[in-house]
Amino acid sequence: MAGEVTKQLIRDWWAAAPQTYGTVHGQATYETEDGRTEAFSLGTRDFFEHVDRTFYKWTDGLHTEDAFFARLFTYEQYRNLDVLEIGCGLGTMAMNWARQGAKITAIDLNPISVAQTSQRFKLYGLTGLILQMDANNLSFGDQAFDYVYSWGVLHHSPDLQRSVDEAFRVLRPGGGFGIMLYNRRSVFYWHRIRYLEGYLHGESRFLTSLQLASRYTDGSEQEGNPHTWPVTREEVRRMFRPYSADVRVFAGGIIDYGLPRKLEAYFPQVLKEAWARRWGWSLWITGTKRQGTRELSR
Repeated sequence: MAGEVTKQLIRDWWAAAPQTYGTVHGQATYETEDGRTEAFSLGTRDFFEHVDRTFYKWTDGLHTEDAFFARLFTYEQYRNLDVLEIGCGLGTMAMNWARQGAKITAIDLNPISVAQTSQRFKLYGLTGLILQMDANNLSFGDQAFDYVYSWGVLHHSPDLQRSVDEAFRVLRPGGGFGIMLYNRRSVFYWHRIRYLEGYLHGESRFLTSLQLASRYTDGSEQEGNPHTWPVTREEVRRMFRPYSADVRVFAGGIIDYGLPRKLEAYFPQVLKEAWARRWGWSLWITGTKRQGTRELSR
């Protein structure tokens, strides 16, 4: 029962504060080139273009001249095949898969993400199946998809292992997967969350490690979200090895120094990139499902 209550809180929180990539989490406001802040209505083309522009900028190193996120996804390999996104947010990644010719199915726990992603597909004339669904209990049959991916979503699940089990249950043997989870062995976690907030600001005296991580990750301007728990490489390997013989884990993403912006200029970009590869905030987990993996009973 407690897990279900937490799940309801998670669903309601993300419905009220979707991942807009705005200047404030959950709001459709964006900074213009001349320094002004401009607001847009959800579901409009201008809104989606600002969501995408900001998301693409944050993930700049993952794109090629040919396609967005092409350093993550081998689109050509899955053209005309069944691809599942777990946690579609506002539909940026699902849109790119649809444009690259995949038979994309995108799910999300909260109804706002489902409605907005459906609206996006309608506006852009794209084909895909967008459904509201719980990652802990996918409604698909066994081995329904050729590729399954999730970007920055499943660390918000109160039962991460169950979500991983379900992802592999619906993946065909030999099919590929890609999952991004926050990294508990990162500079951001150690310095920003544990040291600055937990120790210097004294919040570890009245917040658990889980509560600290939830409060100072997504939605920190609004006192955080209901559940965020980053993982370690060791935990990832324990969860994924029963399903994949070639699981690989790569670190990347932001490095938080906790320094004023003027001082950050003294850290050369090459050093930041090297640190990110070792202690970045994101872990990208990829591989293929081994043949003969036993499906979990529903």
